Amino acid sequence: MDLRALSLENPLLSTLYHLVDLPEEWEQAVNSPMKSFLRDTRAMASAPADVKELPSAYEFVLDLPGLKSGDIKVQIEEENQLVITGERSRGDEKDKEDEKYLRIERRMGKFKRKFTLPDNVNLEVISAVCRDGVLTVTVEKLLSPEQKKPKKVEIKIA
Repeated sequence: MDLRALSLENPLLSTLYHLVDLPEEWEQAVNSPMKSFLRDTRAMASAPADVKELPSAYEFVLDLPGLKSGDIKVQIEEENQLVITGERSRGDEKDKEDEKYLRIERRMGKFKRKFTLPDNVNLEVISAVCRDGVLTVTVEKLLSPEQKKPKKVEIKIA
C-alpha cells in the first residue's frame, strides 16, 4: 500500500504519527528531514520545563524523573544557548521470555531542551542541581551599572 496516498507527508499527520507511536512500517513514508525534525520535537516535549527570572539569576527547572546526574548533560552552545540533553533507558530491566509489558507509558529515549539566554547573563557562573528527579539550572545575571553598589574608599590622613 502506498502510504503517500494517506497524506502522511503532511507535517501535522506526521507529528501525530510520532506522538502515538504508530507501527514502524509507516515510518518509511516520512522523508528523512521531516523524521529528524519530528524526532527532535518529540525529544523536546519529553522534558517539561519552567523558567523563572529571579532578581539575580535565571532558573530553569526540568522534571526528569528516574534520571541520575550522570544521565544528564548541561552545556552552553553558540555563546548563548543553554542546552540540556540526556537519555532515559529501562536500565537493567532485561526482557525475559516469561515477561511481557502489558502497558508502556513512561517515555524512554533521548531528550533535549534548548533555551536562548538573554545578554545579561554571566556564563561563568552557572550551577546545576539534580534532586528527586528535578533538575535546577541557575544562570547568574550580570550586574548592571545601576545595580552596582558604590564602593566606599577610606581616606587616610597623611
